[in-house]
Amino acid sequence: MTDSPTETVQDDEPSDQEQAERRSTPPAEIARQVFDVSPVSTVVVDSSGTIAFANDRASESLGLASEQLTGRVYHPSEWPIYDGDGAPIALDDHPVTRTFESGEPVYGFEHWIELPDGSERWFSSSTSPVLDDEGAVEYVVVAFEDVTALKRREKRLTSDHARLLEYRASESAVPPSLRVDDGETRIDIDSIVSLPDGTTVQYMGTSDLSASEFVTMVEEVPHYLDARLLSSIDGYTRIEAHAETTTVSHVFQSLGGQARTIIVSPDAVRFRGELPGDVDPRLAADGIREFHPEVELVSEKLVYSPHLLYDVVADALTDRQLAVLDAAYFGGYFDSPRASTGDELANRFGVTRQTFNQHLRKAQRTVFRHLFEKSGADAR
Repeated sequence: MTDSPTETVQDDEPSDQEQAERRSTPPAEIARQVFDVSPVSTVVVDSSGTIAFANDRASESLGLASEQLTGRVYHPSEWPIYDGDGAPIALDDHPVTRTFESGEPVYGFEHWIELPDGSERWFSSSTSPVLDDEGAVEYVVVAFEDVTALKRREKRLTSDHARLLEYRASESAVPPSLRVDDGETRIDIDSIVSLPDGTTVQYMGTSDLSASEFVTMVEEVPHYLDARLLSSIDGYTRIEAHAETTTVSHVFQSLGGQARTIIVSPDAVRFRGELPGDVDPRLAADGIREFHPEVELVSEKLVYSPHLLYDVVADALTDRQLAVLDAAYFGGYFDSPRASTGDELANRFGVTRQTFNQHLRKAQRTVFRHLFEKSGADAR
């Protein structure tokens, strides 16, 4: 007996389970497009340990073109990753290896790698297996997120100590115009701002020199390009000094710290500054020796120094916004009368006044939002 037309149609209709699977599994072409444009960095590793597929976001995060990623193995000899102490992560501990061996996913594995451009990036990786028809792991999907900014913030928030340091060099290291016969000349370093062309602007002040003496003195130091008087009020003079990329003061900043004071006496020059508590002071000494080979560390003190509000705001700003805000504040843009005009500051950054104002307004808005909205919400 043959089936009736009605019975044939009913037999061809998918079951409820099949319909549910079709609804939950997109067509292959759609799945491929979703993989390619996903905002999450994703690679697929095959059973030989080779990256078989990589989406656009993964290429951006790792600084490699897609064709440079595919075909690369995840073995530590080819792709080393490191833990928080800087130790290489062994092959057996690698989340991809663990998923291949156990068939179980691994979530939130934090590690860092060195990118082709030499920068270090922290990632939080999660792995998940893709099984074949026999239940063996055929592929491992690796999704990872760049958490570098979060790790830096975490480090600053948990490292609540700073090292107050003083380095000393002989007076022979000081240009003649800086040398003194008696007493001391103390120069305060307010801020150092990096400019797009690789140079820096340093904001400095002193009460030990007249305005003309201060400007002349700084201009005679070889690595300063020019100096501009900002203000001279009640015997205290502030200047803006345009400098080459690396100066003694910039050494502290390059290590995550801040230069504070330069003191010139008849027989020596001393450099005072601070570094994060976990930074080796010898690194600063090595940097200063590029200018003063005989420099020595003469004082070191570890102090409690949380800068929580500054760190939170600094993390929320782009590098350019922070630099513009820093220059505007220490350059006297907010003073009355202004020590620097918007045009003067814009010229330093090599941008139009309109572009400078846009960066400054965005920076101010971010600071105010964290002060009045974020902190208020957290308090509630």
